[in-house]
Amino acid sequence: MKSANIVLIGDGAIGSSYAFNLLTSGVGGSLGIIDVNMTRVQGDVEDLSDALPYVAQKSIYAASYADVEYADLVVITAGVAQKPGETRLQLLAKNAAIITDITKNIMANHFDGIILVASNPVDVLTELVLRLTGLPRNRVLGSGTALDSARLRSEIGRRYNIDVRTVHAYIMGEHGDSEFPVWEFATIGGQPLTEFVPQAQQAGDFAALSDRVKKAAYSIIEKKGATFYGIAASLTRLTAAIINDDHAAFAMSVHLQGEYGLRDVSIGVPVILGGHGLDRILQLDLNTEDLAKLTNSAQVLKDNLATVI
Repeated sequence: MKSANIVLIGDGAIGSSYAFNLLTSGVGGSLGIIDVNMTRVQGDVEDLSDALPYVAQKSIYAASYADVEYADLVVITAGVAQKPGETRLQLLAKNAAIITDITKNIMANHFDGIILVASNPVDVLTELVLRLTGLPRNRVLGSGTALDSARLRSEIGRRYNIDVRTVHAYIMGEHGDSEFPVWEFATIGGQPLTEFVPQAQQAGDFAALSDRVKKAAYSIIEKKGATFYGIAASLTRLTAAIINDDHAAFAMSVHLQGEYGLRDVSIGVPVILGGHGLDRILQLDLNTEDLAKLTNSAQVLKDNLATVI
């Protein structure tokens, strides 16, 4: 899989940033790009190809849906982007139609690999793609709260002046307004964050950290119109974990079949990601409050999914 064939569907701000990240990080063997605007795709292919003398060699091409037959991984970033003040769930009606059309085209071309969804609202659309394809749940994944968890790690590192690479923490639930951090499983250098931070500071610190993470996308979109570098880096790391069979831990949107007492929903939970996609779901021993938050978040997603199926 280290020379894997990747097909990207959606060449907007996120897709093109992801393509550039793949190129500069040397992830994958070939990259085909599909978009409704194939003229833009051809321009990106030419532009990216100019960087090849400086990076690991890769085949980059303007693809068609016929090419997905030979893809190991399809990454979907297509769809309407979030506008200032707009929630991710408000994108659902338009993006569900777009993703449904894309999914049908993928499966009409004998696809037999892994699908990674990043289009928003990612949890609902991941579940929609799973149901439309009929593929096993290990092969239809959403980026979910991987980026949110990275944002939380960054915020913790900044707040306590700690190298973020030694911080481990998860955001669970919807990639959106009902997401939440699981503080009991956050660590700095292996020490629980609840021991590292004085108890008197915890309520105020944790509330502020959680709020900054939840509002991060809104803040970026208000200032520059879109978020793309962070999610592109996140997608690149997830792609590498699949291609290299890393068996690495991330918080991703996956379909639950009884885990955490939930079924028939794709939602952000900690998982082990490897060459076959989802290797296993990590079932954290959540406290009563966090389990209730996860259950509530799942219901929000189910209610929204019901409007498009």
